[in-house]
Amino acid sequence: MTSAARIALIKGDGIGIDVAEAAMQVAVAACQHVDAPALEFDEILAGADYFRDTGQDIEPGGEERAGQADAIFLGAIGLPAVRHPDGTEISPHLRLRDRYALYAGIRPVRAYPNAPQRLADPRAAGLDLIILRESTEGLFYSAAAHGRAIVVGDEEVRETLRITRKTTEKLHRFAFKLAEKRRKAGKRARLTCVDKANVFTSMAFFRKIFDEIAADHPDTEIGYNYVDAQALDLVRRPWEFDILVMENMFGDILSDLAGGLVGGMGMAACAEIGDETGLFQPAHGSAPDIMGQDKANPLAAILSAALMLDYLAEKTGNAAYGQAAQVIDSVIDAGFAANQLRPMEFGGDMGTRAVTATVLAGIAANVPVTAHWRFNGKF
Repeated sequence: MTSAARIALIKGDGIGIDVAEAAMQVAVAACQHVDAPALEFDEILAGADYFRDTGQDIEPGGEERAGQADAIFLGAIGLPAVRHPDGTEISPHLRLRDRYALYAGIRPVRAYPNAPQRLADPRAAGLDLIILRESTEGLFYSAAAHGRAIVVGDEEVRETLRITRKTTEKLHRFAFKLAEKRRKAGKRARLTCVDKANVFTSMAFFRKIFDEIAADHPDTEIGYNYVDAQALDLVRRPWEFDILVMENMFGDILSDLAGGLVGGMGMAACAEIGDETGLFQPAHGSAPDIMGQDKANPLAAILSAALMLDYLAEKTGNAAYGQAAQVIDSVIDAGFAANQLRPMEFGGDMGTRAVTATVLAGIAANVPVTAHWRFNGKF
């Protein structure tokens, strides 16, 4: 029997707790549905609330344990009222990205039937693209560890934008591999390099490395766009794009814009992949104003759990995890198509528990599920 996959579970702050629990319950059910190996959970305390209580942003040994797991799942971290003396929020997840070199940030952008579509053009109903964000360097390089920013009294602050060949080569190779995978699935698989190469030397370097890697993949269609033009095109003609690869800060901004095109951040799943491990989380914040009120949309977290299972399939070589991921994706798609998923975020009548229960019911429709991991009786 294949051994269970071990998941480092960081629920975090605010609605992160609610959606992480929902996502892991769905992941467990999907694995049982296809007879995939069990998931085992190592919960690690971290976040702003933990910092307020202890003065530390993650429990002792937590970072090490996260790296030892097969994958890391995170709910959401941060509380606006809890900050470092320099005014920045508590963000141990940025340090995890840095420590474990989680360079490939995957942000799927997919439209679902009966979910809000912000663009009137009927082509928006078929949106299915990926923003691939480098997640360890760029303008976030200074943010990953305190002390990297240069502070000159109360007069000036300098942040470092860092682009290295080693990481950028890995990112672009990952991008072309992703394009090949999508092409095999029957999708267009056009890869666009998004940068500001006309102004910044760092971005010209980013594009130069893209071109070097592209030479090894002549069968992949490629394109280029400056980031400001890309922002415009995501509103004007997003259906013409498939995979957009870009620097960290550009990806942070454009992925939120793209999330708005398909309903909102409650649908914004995220995977951050490195050579040794991966971290999975919804891309939204902790929304402490609705914490514990059964109002949060858990679908971004649930879709992130599907990304985690797909990753585990490749990492462990057990295809059943990939089948579990497909089950989750298909149940969510069918749920929207039948108007059975109506999150409050979209003006619907379903809170966190109702959405989660509907997804679980979809998974269990043909094969009874006996949960073997529970969340303190919350569901």
